[in-house]
Amino acid sequence: MTFFLGIDLGTTSVKCVLFDQQGKVAASALKEYELLMPSPDIVEAKPETYWEAFRTCTKEILKHPNIDAREILGLGISSQGESFTYLDKDGNTLGNVIVWLDNRSKFEAKIIQDEFGIDEVYRVTGQNVVSPTWTATKILWLKRNEPLLFRKVDKFLFLEDFLIYKLTGKFVTEHSVVCSSLLFNISRRRWWKEILDFIGINEDQLPQLNPSGVPVGEIMSNASKETGLSTKTLVSTGAYDQAANAIGVGNIKNGVVTETTGGAMAIVATVDKILLDPKRRIPCQHHAVFGKYFLQPWCQTAGAVLKWFRDNFGKQEIEEAKMQNKDAYDLLMEQASKVPPGSDGLVLLPHFMGAASPEFNPDAKGVLFGLTLYHGKGHVIRAIIESIAYMLRRNIELLEELGVEVKEVRSTGGAARSPLWNQIKADVLQKPILTVRKEETAALGAAMLAGLATGMFPSLNEAVQSMVSIKERFSPQAANRETYDKEYEKYVELYNNLRIVFKNDCKD
Repeated sequence: MTFFLGIDLGTTSVKCVLFDQQGKVAASALKEYELLMPSPDIVEAKPETYWEAFRTCTKEILKHPNIDAREILGLGISSQGESFTYLDKDGNTLGNVIVWLDNRSKFEAKIIQDEFGIDEVYRVTGQNVVSPTWTATKILWLKRNEPLLFRKVDKFLFLEDFLIYKLTGKFVTEHSVVCSSLLFNISRRRWWKEILDFIGINEDQLPQLNPSGVPVGEIMSNASKETGLSTKTLVSTGAYDQAANAIGVGNIKNGVVTETTGGAMAIVATVDKILLDPKRRIPCQHHAVFGKYFLQPWCQTAGAVLKWFRDNFGKQEIEEAKMQNKDAYDLLMEQASKVPPGSDGLVLLPHFMGAASPEFNPDAKGVLFGLTLYHGKGHVIRAIIESIAYMLRRNIELLEELGVEVKEVRSTGGAARSPLWNQIKADVLQKPILTVRKEETAALGAAMLAGLATGMFPSLNEAVQSMVSIKERFSPQAANRETYDKEYEKYVELYNNLRIVFKNDCKD
């Protein structure tokens, strides 16, 4: 047997999944870790946290009796973006990892925006805002607030790079994970010298840039002893998590869009060239597929709205689910399924934490419109589900406005487990919704990149053909088109008419 190990290095956990050449899961392990939040704007983690969690997972996987470490041909990493650590000249970490959620560098973000201008930042990096999330702002914060520490830094590494360094001893990164750092020139595929000069670092302090899915090196003997992995296993460059997820569902060419509905919603549309929105509404990222890019609209509240409803108004369903050994969400979906399309005129704006793409309005609020004495709990549940489909449609229409072809949408995340939700999305979009058999899509994408690096697959297209399989296809029902067109127009009109109210309410 030949296996590929995909590592999904997330914000609060690492998941390691072992796949065979057909994409079947041979073993998996997950280890959660704690973030350090000493103040509202500071979010960190100890560097050893990630390595120890990774070691725990690999040892758990290798306990399986039918798995020999020597049969793991390659290893790839899917990683959160922006989070980074920093090392001294001896390769020792100098402080905690600064996690992407950290917002300490608000003032530094303003300094960078004032220096370069948002239009220039967008043109060079593909990032449509200058946010304290981005790595460059936090490096500037270190320079301004921890100058003695800053002068000791020999290497800045993203988390994917840090794990690669621990495994191989090499300082290597790849194009997709560095995109949202503000350090990367997306069109030239090299570090942006002007911003490096401005924040006070040089290219030697950053890892070597590579495409995704190229070999880095075999696992060092000391890392082999710590993890149980073979020194013959090849480590590959991996990918930013959304790019890896796209590969893991087969989104590697034009016409296919990925949407992930978890607590938030993330959308990935693969394109052949850099595509910048004249209105600067969405970022453009380098894909893990070499030579391709992707647009990434996102919305901060999606499935989180249904969770909010379950936790606050679904106590009965939670108790019933415990007694029946079911999921409370399934009971909520059963009620929603009894309500007709359009929820009998009930419309929800799901902007419970402001609106992101395409409105980008932090003042926006959640709104339930059209309530009458006729409406019941099932109506509200279905209105929530439909609102996420409407939000998805707004972003699909934005992509099409920019000339992106959308033939089908491949859905992942917790919402993709619901046939009702998938069908509603298909009906609202009037486009097919496809789901895949494996939920561990980011880890699968990383494993496929490892398969490419080892030469097992001559191309990512062949890796997709071998390792990605479609579970279900939800075709749009023409009978529901008129209803959903009407309710969608109401959804858009409702938001547009309330913008001034949101703004005035925020002033109060």
